[in-house]
Amino acid sequence: MVVTRPRSRAGSFESLLGSLGARVLPFPTIRIRPLEDPTPLRDALRRAAAYDWLVFTSVHGVEAFRRARDEVASSADALRDLRVAAIGPATADAVRTELGLEASVLPEEYRAERLAEAILAAEPRPSGCRVLLPRAAEAREVLPRLLEAAGASVDEVAAYHTTFADAAEAAALRTRLDAGEIDWLTFTASSTVHGFVTAVGADAGPARVAAIGPITAGTARELGLPVHVVAREFTIPGLVEALVEAEKASQAGGTDG
Repeated sequence: MVVTRPRSRAGSFESLLGSLGARVLPFPTIRIRPLEDPTPLRDALRRAAAYDWLVFTSVHGVEAFRRARDEVASSADALRDLRVAAIGPATADAVRTELGLEASVLPEEYRAERLAEAILAAEPRPSGCRVLLPRAAEAREVLPRLLEAAGASVDEVAAYHTTFADAAEAAALRTRLDAGEIDWLTFTASSTVHGFVTAVGADAGPARVAAIGPITAGTARELGLPVHVVAREFTIPGLVEALVEAEKASQAGGTDG
């Protein structure tokens, strides 16, 4: 079972799969790389008092923001006056542990579209409100566009970069896929799908594909990967549960999975 999540975030997923007897093959399709020039992020922190909202779409963004905050000590008090939104519970936990803040807005579905809806529902006067959005330089544009369409002013600030998998590791995985040695490919974000297709290609061979949610599944299909399982709850435990159910169904149906 291939885990394509970044190595720094894959531990709990791999442990859950291993505890259930799966043979896990780590293959991080994206790697997190710090900014060459963090000045724009630090400048945004210095202007923190000018914002109404601080919005995070990943744990990586929270961690990068915390590192920048530690270098701009005067920003700490200003952050406490901001309303904070997080895309999911793991990101909200990181906000709490890394920044000492509480995310007051958390969407029921952990995707950018639902996060925008949740922020706008919680903001009585979206027109003119100012939003600070520190995230990957390569992130999708849907979240800021939805907020701006409602009248919000959004400052997107790159907090980190994502890069793709190592070429030698990709070639080795391609060989194993072609040999039919892989049962499952798992994807926890659209970025991991893009990284996989860029490095390995869209031919999954006989391997089945599992996605953490509909956005990730949609990206996989758009890029030519078949999707066999989509988690109902868009979390790592939800994805593991979906994989277990799929394996049980395969065994019940007499297939070898």
